[in-house]
Amino acid sequence: MAEHMQNIQRRIKSISSTERITNAMKLVSAAKLRKAKEVFENSRLYLGRLLESIQDTFADTADVPVEFLSGSREIKNKCYVLITSSNGLCGSFNGNVIRTMEEELAAYDGGREHVRLVTIGSKGKDYFLHHDVEIIQTHDAPADTVTFSETREISGPLIDMYLAGEIDEIDIVYTAYINTLRQEVTVKRLLPLEIPERKEEQKFNMPVEYVPSAAEVFGYLVPKYVELMIFNTCIESATCEYAARRTAMENANDNAKDMLSQLQLAYNHARQAEITDEIIEIVAGSEAQN
Repeated sequence: MAEHMQNIQRRIKSISSTERITNAMKLVSAAKLRKAKEVFENSRLYLGRLLESIQDTFADTADVPVEFLSGSREIKNKCYVLITSSNGLCGSFNGNVIRTMEEELAAYDGGREHVRLVTIGSKGKDYFLHHDVEIIQTHDAPADTVTFSETREISGPLIDMYLAGEIDEIDIVYTAYINTLRQEVTVKRLLPLEIPERKEEQKFNMPVEYVPSAAEVFGYLVPKYVELMIFNTCIESATCEYAARRTAMENANDNAKDMLSQLQLAYNHARQAEITDEIIEIVAGSEAQN
């Protein structure tokens, strides 16, 4: 009985230590989430307007160079930009992104030999290094540390490979922010562009003139569009990562408290049984002397 109680005490001590750690990590994650969410909200307002402006320009499909438009070429070689985290303890955040990426690879008729990968975050890179996918670029630092200049370094070679015909489609796989408790993995096409048809009342009534030429204007806008998309999704993915980590640490903290409550109850029962046994022994000894 004494040994059993000592084992319970050791487990209580160990889980109490874990509970303090998970509680501290929950508070840190909550603070980082508030900061990341603020950055995301501000950037979504600013970048959203820029992307809308660029997409409005793309809507003039008569002048967009045909190589940038969907249906202009046969899709043989694809490239995915995969955004995961560089740290663990964030629940199923990385697993969901990697699972979606695997589903995309399985659904692609061209096979893995015609797929190239750009990874942002080390978790995705570490996984696909051992799963027969060619990784052409890596960025191991967390997504929230990616600067706009770094997204230019990521997108620049991709645009060059697309224009050279080495890749025919560029997609980005990331986690989209719905709310603090809900995030969804999303696959979004970057190139070629899919431009929705405008409603009649939304079309411009005045002709648009491009100087020095439409090709040069769109040759500038398309890379900027890809840069902004990658930068915006990095910010959004980082916000989702902190939300997932806060939720995971909160769940771990709650589980630790539940375990402590159960262990304390088991310890009390064992202690009560030990006291009862001691009383019985005392009574039995007293009766034997009489």
